[in-house]
Amino acid sequence: MRQLLRSPATRRRRTAALGTLSAALLCVVATAAPASAARTPAAPATGKAADGLAATPPMGFNNWNSTHCGLGFNEKMVKEIADLFIDKGLKDAGYTYVNLDDCWAMPTRDPKGQLVPDPVRFPHGIKAVADYVHAKGLKFGIYTSAGTRTCSDIGFPGALGHEESDARQFADWGVDYLKYDNCNNQGVDARQRYTAMRDALRATGRPITYSICEWGENKPWEWAAGLGQSWRTTGDISDSWSSMLDILKKNLPLAPYAGPGHWNDPDMLEVGNGGMTDTEYRSHFTLWAMMAAPLLIGTDLRTASPQTYDILRNEDVIALDQDPLGRQATVLDSADGRWTLVKKLAGGDRAVALFNESDGEQRITTSATAAGLPEAPGYRLRDLWQHTERHTGGEITVTVPAHAAVVYRVTPEKGA
Repeated sequence: MRQLLRSPATRRRRTAALGTLSAALLCVVATAAPASAARTPAAPATGKAADGLAATPPMGFNNWNSTHCGLGFNEKMVKEIADLFIDKGLKDAGYTYVNLDDCWAMPTRDPKGQLVPDPVRFPHGIKAVADYVHAKGLKFGIYTSAGTRTCSDIGFPGALGHEESDARQFADWGVDYLKYDNCNNQGVDARQRYTAMRDALRATGRPITYSICEWGENKPWEWAAGLGQSWRTTGDISDSWSSMLDILKKNLPLAPYAGPGHWNDPDMLEVGNGGMTDTEYRSHFTLWAMMAAPLLIGTDLRTASPQTYDILRNEDVIALDQDPLGRQATVLDSADGRWTLVKKLAGGDRAVALFNESDGEQRITTSATAAGLPEAPGYRLRDLWQHTERHTGGEITVTVPAHAAVVYRVTPEKGA
């Protein structure tokens, strides 16, 4: 009987040929350095994806963080997630994509070299599932790897050397989003592999958002803006406070590379998966929104708590992520675990996030002018979690509980 169940740790090994680092090692290397040691960009990317896709960061769902390759990942689940996008107001909040991750295919191609959906998981095939998702007014995504096999222990067929035929098959199925992983890449140059799939996707004539999941190994932020709409900057996230923090600290210095049509991707959301508190999940969601990250829900929405839905549907915070200016937040200060992040918004406002990394409450202070706003008679502060407003002459000070984030939308007030 073929293997169907694997642990998260197994998947994260990301075994690749010719000495490619395993994901377990990758995640340690990619996340161990403190903020002061985070890599510094050499120069911002100047290009945009020519397809006109992802003018704001993609929002949606991916099953991996909650199911991995378990038997619960199947056609029934995907359809139920699409239903919940409508029933729970997620579509109205901006979530669009319902995406499959690894393990949707059979381990071998058919005699014509075509990919074959797993008939147990997807008895009606992939196109039928895509059609169901599209009928809800949503978009559908799929996964493969820029190698000979995907990342699971079974190793399903990868697209290396099959880019054109696989892209045509995806387009024929109605795929709107491709997550393209990095396993079993045979040592072929990353830019060459990801360019080949970019070209194949374009040749189909179907607009397909292209997510480059290269784990940051070859600094894709320096070359991928003309290829895809997002690129992973680190190894896989896990459902823990330390993992979230480590990825945050790696992704923050890359702000100059993000913008409409080309986004830094610090990996999917863990909100609701149980490894962090609701306070920590609010911080996680706030920080990803401040970084203009793709917001891909990673929890099983069928069992999600009301608190999880409240976090995921916070339209004030989502508006920061989806702001049309497309700026990623920059760091004003991070001394002693007291973080001040600032994000410039369309229309002239600033988002200011005051985040407490430490294990005890801390008082964090900044000012409207330090956040880049002009001198004004006063400023309106809208608390995006409490949904309250207050006024200030310029100082922004708040006592932030341990592991919490307070985020304001700051608007200058006009004089009399």
